[in-house]
Amino acid sequence: TMAETDPKSVQDLTNVVQTLLQQMQDKFQTITRIDDLEKNIADLMTQAGVEEAEATPEKPKESQGSS
Repeated sequence: TMAETDPKSVQDLTNVVQTLLQQMQDKFQTITRIDDLEKNIADLMTQAGVEEAEATPEKPKESQGSS
């Protein structure tokens, strides 16, 4: 019956739980890596934007010329 603790069913349940936990950990690590990548990309875009603005000072002139 359900009240009896069958060693095999306990072991099966333990294996299932361990597998689920491992999958959750893997997913969490993937999400963490994606967050890190997004931060790195944002930093690179910021740096590129700053360098681009310094390298091309014509941009403010264009906006002044159009107005």
